[in-house]
Amino acid sequence: MEDVEVENETGKDTFRVYKSGSEGPVLLLLHGGGHSALSWAVFTAAIISRVQCRIVALDLRGHGETKVKNSEDLSAETMAKDVGNVVEAMYGDLPPPIMLIGHSMGGAIAVHTASSNLVPSLLGLCMIDVVEGTAMDALNSMQNFLRGRPKTFKSLENAIEWSVKSGQIRNLESARVSMVGQVKQCEGITSPEGSKSIVEGIIEEEEEDEEGSESVNKRKKEDDMETKKDHPYTWRIELAKTEKYWDGWFRGLSNLFLSCPIPKLLLLAGVDRLDKDLTIGQMQGKFQMQVLPQCGHAVHEDAPDKVAEAVATFLIRHRFAEPIGGFQCVFPGC
Repeated sequence: MEDVEVENETGKDTFRVYKSGSEGPVLLLLHGGGHSALSWAVFTAAIISRVQCRIVALDLRGHGETKVKNSEDLSAETMAKDVGNVVEAMYGDLPPPIMLIGHSMGGAIAVHTASSNLVPSLLGLCMIDVVEGTAMDALNSMQNFLRGRPKTFKSLENAIEWSVKSGQIRNLESARVSMVGQVKQCEGITSPEGSKSIVEGIIEEEEEDEEGSESVNKRKKEDDMETKKDHPYTWRIELAKTEKYWDGWFRGLSNLFLSCPIPKLLLLAGVDRLDKDLTIGQMQGKFQMQVLPQCGHAVHEDAPDKVAEAVATFLIRHRFAEPIGGFQCVFPGC
């Protein structure tokens, strides 16, 4: 674990990274929206046992333990610049060979980073379960999905249990680490709007005259405090408030991915996710693709060994890394 300081116009931003391994290329891992670098923990153990590589998993701004001046700016351009700035702060003018690997939102940010040439030593690019066509189609239902999640949890164990039972993460081992980076202990009441969202459904709408409104507010605050005592954990980031950035993450992503002049890997939970541009690109051999069935959206958490095997094979095929521990490549058909 390391906190990397990045200087900018408004002062210093601090980015949390988690590292493993001591030699070989750096796999720079970017998590999905609402997740954190800890979502890569089990995958990390799997990949470093197969190939010689170094892992750097980054908490993107607004997520995990990263602390930035403007945590609400989650534009693709800003987050891509963050990745480049963290690489420069860690390695200076001579960064080691780096492969960018990103899941969902992190996959989109990886592509934006690569296409803007923000990592000079980039040797490979991997997107995990993110495709422009299906992502854009899913945006319409995303708010409904977020509204359907619990607002708070009684305990960290309760949050972990929900993540597995709901299918968000299908691997208990990964959920135990990953959810630590997704939820936090509730802070003090900040505003009526914020507190109402935490106890939504508990406070009944009441019609009061002006004289009675003060007692209503007092009762709401008391209800909020009671709810927070009973349910002291909530999400670290309110994803619903990031909606204005969603389009910018994913629009034009397929062509950006295809235009990156480096070896590319696309890992999907289902072949039905492919859009037209990527289907054509795949038929033209512009990137390597592998479908990992029986996985949810968090492919690298649900099947960390399979994802590690695919990434290790990709690295060895392109002679980016050396196998260790007798690892045998399994070259997929596509």
